[in-house]
Amino acid sequence: IIELMGKHSNIIFCKEDGTILDSIKHISAQVSSVREVLPGREYFIPRTANKANPLTVTEEEFGAAIRQSPMPLSKALYQTLTGISPIIGEEICHLASIDGDISANALSDMELLHLYRTFQGMMADVREGNFSPNIVYEGDFQDVQDDRLNGTKGGGEEEGIDWEECAPVEFAALPLTCFMGASYRPRHFSSISRLLETYYASKNTITRIRQKSSDLRRIVQTALERNYKKYDLQEKQLKDTGKREKYRIYGELLNTYGYELKGGEKDFSCLDYYSNKEVKIPLDPQMTALENSQRFFEKYNKLKRTYEALSELTLETKKEIDRLESISAALDIALQEGDLVQIKEELMEYGYIKKRHAGAKKPKITSKPFHYLSSDGFHIYVGKNNYQNEELTFKLATGNDWWFHAKGIPGSHVIVKSEGKELPDRVFEEAGALAAYYSKGRDSEKVEIDYVQKKSVKKVAGAAPGFVIYHTNYSLVAAPGCKLEEV
Repeated sequence: IIELMGKHSNIIFCKEDGTILDSIKHISAQVSSVREVLPGREYFIPRTANKANPLTVTEEEFGAAIRQSPMPLSKALYQTLTGISPIIGEEICHLASIDGDISANALSDMELLHLYRTFQGMMADVREGNFSPNIVYEGDFQDVQDDRLNGTKGGGEEEGIDWEECAPVEFAALPLTCFMGASYRPRHFSSISRLLETYYASKNTITRIRQKSSDLRRIVQTALERNYKKYDLQEKQLKDTGKREKYRIYGELLNTYGYELKGGEKDFSCLDYYSNKEVKIPLDPQMTALENSQRFFEKYNKLKRTYEALSELTLETKKEIDRLESISAALDIALQEGDLVQIKEELMEYGYIKKRHAGAKKPKITSKPFHYLSSDGFHIYVGKNNYQNEELTFKLATGNDWWFHAKGIPGSHVIVKSEGKELPDRVFEEAGALAAYYSKGRDSEKVEIDYVQKKSVKKVAGAAPGFVIYHTNYSLVAAPGCKLEEV
């Protein structure tokens, strides 16, 4: 006998009369007060809850069971009827147009009668075997709806949908209508076995990707926080070096007017011939005018050296932050395990992850850029990470192709292949929406997008992959969205 109960699952070997011979897990009275699973004991299925059979329950039994429960109605259904899951409890309430969160004992007689008849309608399908195994997915289905409204799709419920890019939410053997809104869509299966295989495979993939991406994200976030602190400190120190010119002028003025000092003064007022204003110079009364002058020049030279060193260090830290933010943006759009391989390679290249030992096999790169077809038939490519951005911009794109990128924030390079043709306005709008969607601003209502022909995009010598410069460009404002069908 195999009992499938999550972490409590067990395999039990019995004689023909039901006596237990042995089991994978021994359950003693100290572990369970309901049933012992030990050699020599009699095997039985415990009745841990006194639930009614939904296929035979009468209207009176149904009403009495529900009425005596003070819990929310949807919960009362699966707590008092065997074989009813929480999601089916919610579905019954939805079909009956009754709020599943209201207290079960607060139902009126008419509401209770309507609920029972709705429930019986569902049970009739169960008795007759009218099952419709389905998984409800969450995703961006707006493009499919638009296509159907425009008459460009055939009407099959799964047509035009890439289910691998959608997240499975719930499943059932009966239709689930309680998921409302354009972001939900059911996918139907020929059998419950096929449904379960697909559902748990999808969940397993998502869990695995989240686990792997969370490990990488933690590395990136830790490095970012460290660099943010370093950058703030460097900028503060850089701001402090702004006093250096004041000390240089003090030194020069003392060299010019210092002959007027008699010694022992704590300050000295004179005309600043740079600003044509009178300034008050603090002095060390123990020093001569020349010594005070030299002291100011020493301060000036020290701050000047600090400024020059910090200017370079601050620039390097900013580049590091930009690189890490671009990697973080790439992690946000990773959908499959293969998408994480190149991100991990980049983190290795820059020392955030320990490099694999010599001779270790390099992982195969299977991730490819997103490839869309615009409404007017133009091919659009979107990089998933910095390596793909580099390849798209400097290997795939040619001079007259168009290049799009979210302005001033990390994001993907978007390339539109012009094929020597002039692009319609709609293509610019669709490419801009993709550039906004695959950027750090994807949750914003509007994102400013820079776009320019590829021949105006240049790579900086020694810059990290995917980092470019351009001096003349056009701009548009786009709402983030991905409404094109992927090729």
